Amino acid sequence: MTEIDGHYNMPDKVGYACRLLRKAVSAHGARLVVVADAALLEAIDQSLWTLSPTEFIAHCRSDDAPFIVARSPVVLADGGSASLPDRPILVNLGSELPARFERFERLIDLVGSDDADRLAGRARWRHYKDRGYAIRTHAYGGSAA
Repeated sequence: MTEIDGHYNMPDKVGYACRLLRKAVSAHGARLVVVADAALLEAIDQSLWTLSPTEFIAHCRSDDAPFIVARSPVVLADGGSASLPDRPILVNLGSELPARFERFERLIDLVGSDDADRLAGRARWRHYKDRGYAIRTHAYGGSAA
């Protein structure tokens, strides 16, 4: 069963996500798919390019050439896409339930501090709980867990 981690109350969801991705890839060699709407994906993409050279995380879009997607540790994808690349970890920054999240070993669901994001996050978490998933929660404390 998919392990679910819910991170919530971060005032800067994009910055938090970038720190989380950097830590997951550099410290643990993780391979992840990040799903969100187009605007958030663009913000993540731009933020990852502005990290210092020693912190840069290789990433691509899911619609890039297949050989690039296969080699990249982080793949940015539209949240509604049912054809996500195979990776162990899915990171959700979107407001919708990620398509076919249950095929991933782990889901990290990020919820910001604004009211609309909180309401959408609560609805997703209810969905997970109603289907028997346990959610490990992580309240924002200033850095990515």
